[in-house]
Amino acid sequence: MSIDASIFQGLSWNPVTDVHRLLEFHFMVNALEAGTTVAVLAGAIGWFMVLRRQTFAGHTLAVIAFPGAAGAALAGLPLAFGYFGACVAGALALAGIPGDPSRESAATGTVQALGLGLGFLFVSLYGGLLNGVSALLFGTFLGITDHQVLTLVVVAVAALGALAAGGRPLLFASVDADVAQAAGVPVRALSLGFLLLLGLAVAATSQITGALLVFALLVAPAAAAQRLTARPLRGLLLSVGLGLVVTWLGLALAYFSVYPAGFYITTLAFVAYVAARFAR
Repeated sequence: MSIDASIFQGLSWNPVTDVHRLLEFHFMVNALEAGTTVAVLAGAIGWFMVLRRQTFAGHTLAVIAFPGAAGAALAGLPLAFGYFGACVAGALALAGIPGDPSRESAATGTVQALGLGLGFLFVSLYGGLLNGVSALLFGTFLGITDHQVLTLVVVAVAALGALAAGGRPLLFASVDADVAQAAGVPVRALSLGFLLLLGLAVAATSQITGALLVFALLVAPAAAAQRLTARPLRGLLLSVGLGLVVTWLGLALAYFSVYPAGFYITTLAFVAYVAARFAR
């Protein structure tokens, strides 16, 4: 898809004009709709991920998303199929790792290294342009179709519905797993279910930020929210709100400049976290 370079002019002094220009083209409307969906999903799932201290698992799933997308491109399949398939398979693999912290960390790192190696192998076999690799790793807002937006919305609604249904016992198990298990809460089943939800969130987020920058939306808004409040509902809403602001601003800045959306989203998310630390 070719885009006229005149579209990407700098910001004006009139916000109304800038917003009008931002929504003038359908591809940008799709990017904002997809980004909004991803921000809500990542903000909610990320809040539980940070609470459960599973950020390393989230990072591993992000790395696994890269070979999934590269393998899908090599096979001539839609990239979304590779993202979601690889992340769900990775979540199942991580769920089978023993619960001992030292073994869990080592095994997770091994899976991460394997995923990264496979990703570069698939890219080498594909022989595509370097720009395609950059999009997989660092994200792009160009070329998001109506079908991709619909897929993201369906996945987000299903994942958030499952999270809402099991949110209370998951919160209990996340705060104190031993007490929750003694009280009859199915801790292992909840752990597996959450890893699957995390895999879906990573796969969805990767399509906007790229596989290597997923943490921008999964970790930073959630970590900032937990620095500002310990109340679960307020923290969840704050995490989602920060994710939305970061995503909207990041996409807008990328639209009016020559730099990728992933850079802006990551930088803004980092600024939000640092600001939350100082505010606290």
